[in-house]
Amino acid sequence: MLKQNLSQKMIQKLSPQQIQLMKLLQIPTATLEQRIQEEMEANPALEEGEERDEPDATRSDSDENTGESEEPEVDEPSRDEEFELDDYLTDYIEDDPSSYKLKANNYSADEDEKTIPIAVENTFHEYLEQQLGMLEFKEDRDEIIAKQIVGSIDDDGYLRREPIAIIDDLMFSQNVIAREEEIISWLKIIQKFDPPGIGARNLQECLKLQLDTRILSDHINDDDIVAIKMATRIVNDYFDEFTKKHYQKLQRQLNITEEQLKDAVEEILKLNPKPASGHSGSSNRTVHYIVPDFIIINRDGELELSLNSRNAPDLRINEHYKDMLVAYKDNTKGRRAQKKEKEAVMFIKQKIDSAKWFIDAIRQRQDTMYRTMYSIMQYQYDYFLSGDQKTLRPMILKDIADITGLDISTVSRVANSKFVQTEFGTMRLKDFFSESLQTKSGEEVSTLEVKKILTDIIDAESKRKPLSDEKLKNLLRDAGYNIARRTVAKYREQLNIPVARLRKEL
Repeated sequence: MLKQNLSQKMIQKLSPQQIQLMKLLQIPTATLEQRIQEEMEANPALEEGEERDEPDATRSDSDENTGESEEPEVDEPSRDEEFELDDYLTDYIEDDPSSYKLKANNYSADEDEKTIPIAVENTFHEYLEQQLGMLEFKEDRDEIIAKQIVGSIDDDGYLRREPIAIIDDLMFSQNVIAREEEIISWLKIIQKFDPPGIGARNLQECLKLQLDTRILSDHINDDDIVAIKMATRIVNDYFDEFTKKHYQKLQRQLNITEEQLKDAVEEILKLNPKPASGHSGSSNRTVHYIVPDFIIINRDGELELSLNSRNAPDLRINEHYKDMLVAYKDNTKGRRAQKKEKEAVMFIKQKIDSAKWFIDAIRQRQDTMYRTMYSIMQYQYDYFLSGDQKTLRPMILKDIADITGLDISTVSRVANSKFVQTEFGTMRLKDFFSESLQTKSGEEVSTLEVKKILTDIIDAESKRKPLSDEKLKNLLRDAGYNIARRTVAKYREQLNIPVARLRKEL
């Protein structure tokens, strides 16, 4: 049976401006410049420029001015709308829109544009093609096949495409019909190119190719030749046992001493598992630079926090738009504005309101970021003074939200993808947040402290007999930390430390 009833509900909905503000807060400094450029391209009333000699001004009535952003009906304008627009023009013209500056004393003074020169080098594939050009080809199709193979080698130096796939590529792109035997034959030739190991189809073949090249070198002695031959045998016949570090099993099956096995393993460890990585002009070589959002300086035991200067751009409203408003006001004195004039000035008003909102949003972003980072700095003051991870306190998002009065989601947005530059290095804000772990004395310590101690224990262990997770748990408990073995395993995995068997060395 269908029924109708009335109900009242309180639902919080975010306005488009609030959503845009949250997005601005979340993006890192490196992306902020691009976002500002996009806004200036979309809104000609907004421009970026250097500070002028005029005093800084903070528009207290900006929210009131931006509140009326909907375009009124212009066909039959009412007297109220005319008075409202007239008041807007009067208030706006009396105040200089160019005074919307975002600089303050808590920003880094380093504002020089720094560009990094890029060296012009041959790419990795161009290097291979140069070696290919030294070969003599009987037919043009042979050169096409060889170039197709070289082009199929990835940036690590491996050929991970099957011969049948290369045959299909040649057929569809080059109109060349090749046989699998031709592909294999040319691949063997290319595998003799520099660097050694190039064109391998898997890690095992890559190591074998490098060992074959090394044994032909003129700069090795007889002892090295013996070790290289044993290493070649291990890679060819006992590769699975080697990767799993079953050294005792290898000794029995090869009937060699521990010292001989150690020499052979050392020869394998000298090899490059990614042969193309040593080429400085690798085709996909990309250098990523971290742009810190915050800078903390220790001045004689007192910490000073500043925002990166890129977080504080000079933004102002275009002077030309102010001139158009002045001209409109002067031209409409003593007469009724025409429809087209009314539409034009309403368009200008919308663009100016949008520009003022964006400037206020950037200012609010700066204020929120500074407040959040300042609270984190005060909370972890001992760490920023000493750089010792053992001094890090347990800290969760709610702790900072309670101090700043911000919402937890806001703190999370600030901490996400943001970096702080300290005298101990540049670190992610997320790394300062951690859960707590209780000691035997009842004291709560950060899990980061436990991870640091765990790392120190593993670094100091005997690599001939690495410590198991159970033994690591016992050592941590002896140090006063209540921790379970599965928690030790979880922390070890988070630190990218392998299990005891894979940490074993001869």
